[in-house]
Amino acid sequence: MNRGWTYREQVDRSAQGVTVLDYYTQRYRHSTRSEWQGRIQAGQILLDEAETTAETRLLAGQWLTYQRTPWQEPEVPLAFDVLYEDADVVVVAKPPGLPVLPGGGFLEHTLLWQLQQCYPQDTPTPIHRLGRGTSGVMLLARSPNARKYLSQQLRERQMQKIYRALAKGISMPDRFTITEPIGKQPHPTLGYVYAAHSQGAFAQSNCIVLRRDATATLLEVTILTGKPHQIRIHLAAVGYPLVGDPLYAIGGIPVIRSASETDKLPVPGDCGYHLHALQLSFTHPNGQSMTFTCQPPPILAV
Repeated sequence: MNRGWTYREQVDRSAQGVTVLDYYTQRYRHSTRSEWQGRIQAGQILLDEAETTAETRLLAGQWLTYQRTPWQEPEVPLAFDVLYEDADVVVVAKPPGLPVLPGGGFLEHTLLWQLQQCYPQDTPTPIHRLGRGTSGVMLLARSPNARKYLSQQLRERQMQKIYRALAKGISMPDRFTITEPIGKQPHPTLGYVYAAHSQGAFAQSNCIVLRRDATATLLEVTILTGKPHQIRIHLAAVGYPLVGDPLYAIGGIPVIRSASETDKLPVPGDCGYHLHALQLSFTHPNGQSMTFTCQPPPILAV
């Protein structure tokens, strides 16, 4: 069991007049209406630091607090390797299955929590993220100056990120570029997920075939943009979803219908796909160009 967590948020104008129960039911669909009602009745949800009722109507500017009791988190691989560290940056090799940030039932079983235990005084801040099922090189900043400097590089597309991906199908050309826009799409339980979207933001993935097997192809994918789940979405958008990806189907659209009402819909944090951040190149705050490589798992090796 972890130690539980307290979620605190301020009521905005759009929630003026909404009941406490409707607020949580509509905004946090991972739990049912009856589950939220039970939490309110148990005193786990406070309004301006006082117990409230399900029928209480909210006013803009009030504060809601949800005191989540300790829970058993799913087991994940917690060990990670530090590839490099100094006073400004840390570069780690993240294992597949380990979430980077809290969310989706994970709190202490995350890379960030483990880093907080290793670096309690100046916990490194992720400059970019890897999906839970994605392994490989991750860059983190240890100082405010490094965070600002590296984040600017990321925004200006000055970092090079090279991945290995195993995609379904063998008919793609030896080299191809994907520029499908990526944006938010409604999701029945999460509110939204990222997907291929004609009105989305620009994203580019450059792909090179490394090996063709009977039904799958090993690809090297280089990205300068870093949209959420970009490689998974892009390859699915052009008809080559990642082998084992439970969420993104052909077209780059998430699966939002299950076989029955009792089945759990897939979410971005579900594992099963094969994607590895092989290499990351960036400029250190001291001006030095740096490149780090992380050995891929055997299924993604050439």
